[in-house]
Amino acid sequence: MSAAAGPRDFPAAAKRALGDAALQQALGNIPAGFQEKRKNAIARLPEWDALVDAATGIKNHTLEHLDFYLEAFEAKVAAQGGQVHWCRDGGEARAAVLAICRGAKAKRVLKSKSMIAEEIALNAALEEDGLDVVETDLGEYVLQLRAEAPSHIIAPIIHLNRDQIADSFLEAHKKYGKNKRLDSARELLNEAREILREKFITGDVGVTGANLLVAETGSAVIVTNEGNADLAVTLPRVHIVIASIEKLVPTVPEAWTILRLLARSATGQDITAYTTFVGGPRRASDADGPGAFHVVLLDNRRAEMLGSGFRDMLRCIRCAACMNHCPVYAAVGGHAYNSVYPGPMGAVLTPWFGGIGNAAHLPNASTLCGRCEDVCPMRIPIPKMLRLWREKEDAAKLSSRRGRIALGLWAWAAKHPFAYRLGARIAARALRRLSGGRGRIARLPFGSAWTDSRDFPAGQGDTFQSLYARRGR
Repeated sequence: MSAAAGPRDFPAAAKRALGDAALQQALGNIPAGFQEKRKNAIARLPEWDALVDAATGIKNHTLEHLDFYLEAFEAKVAAQGGQVHWCRDGGEARAAVLAICRGAKAKRVLKSKSMIAEEIALNAALEEDGLDVVETDLGEYVLQLRAEAPSHIIAPIIHLNRDQIADSFLEAHKKYGKNKRLDSARELLNEAREILREKFITGDVGVTGANLLVAETGSAVIVTNEGNADLAVTLPRVHIVIASIEKLVPTVPEAWTILRLLARSATGQDITAYTTFVGGPRRASDADGPGAFHVVLLDNRRAEMLGSGFRDMLRCIRCAACMNHCPVYAAVGGHAYNSVYPGPMGAVLTPWFGGIGNAAHLPNASTLCGRCEDVCPMRIPIPKMLRLWREKEDAAKLSSRRGRIALGLWAWAAKHPFAYRLGARIAARALRRLSGGRGRIARLPFGSAWTDSRDFPAGQGDTFQSLYARRGR
């Protein structure tokens, strides 16, 4: 995603993605890498549906009383010697992090993977202030070398193959005397470890996100598979947690209820390799840890979302199951969205943060098949919210004139049963003929936006109205 690109560029970006052979090969790993593993993990847990109901209830309760739990969280953080910084928007959040770094006279910042950091463009702000920012997550480190944004919220380099990563390492690591092109994943990992470990032990400030914040203990919950966040927590003198306000849960047991869903829904694991609860600066009895602990809490219009038709989106735990099962994301990848949050969740969040006028293509880049809602562990009705954005787009007359005319004709037909039935019969027969009896259409006139990346299903029988009437008789 280039700095100049935005959600408005989705149609052109999607077309480029469909023609990118390397990207298409990488995206082909999604079914086995995510979908099957998730399915198998859930099959091993008979109480899955009960957990989903419980977790949804926990988040609904917390959102209903968010002001209370935010205040309780701040009080617990303060009681442990930490400090909470309240930030209305990305500018205030960046300023808070920069002020902490300056106060610590920091030169190097160790950063763990964080979507909130992406949302507020934190890295660029730190680097402009002269700080050396070191990504501790291996995928994020590769992106840093390539000056790219993540294309997925939990698998940031899913769009890359090993050869592309090897090329990036060869170019970026020459300054460290590394002039050999590496062939295996193990060699790439070892070289990254050799270069990064020295940076890790000289970090002054560690910045992490948080998967959850626990009100009763004032702690942040950080989930990783590499343990990189633990390095950013324990090695530097100062630890900064950046998180959005909806990450709150009331108690530790309720946090564990959600954690039992998170890894299974995200990566198909029963639990991630590292699940860390952190809170407050190092105590006298602690073997390690930071001397100062800060939590930067970001609103960025989330409080406003509580009173909107998009409130349910605040239950999101960033597991990425929606994009892992989305046929549109699987066809074009994350960078085509040109937004911080890609996929179905991004199609809801991006218009909220940037305005429907700047992101109208995203809610429309969906067939409303409902897979995102089916797999969501927090029962978020994403298709309903995509339709709501489409309604807002239409009300503001932001959609194309041709599209409005087409919908107007459909609405007229829907109000005139004879015309609707006649049109449906003509369309059904035309689609059957185009399919040649194969049940699918590879090239659909005026429908290339669909058939460029997938076949169009062709009906094999009569229209629904005809079948209903005949069976009724």
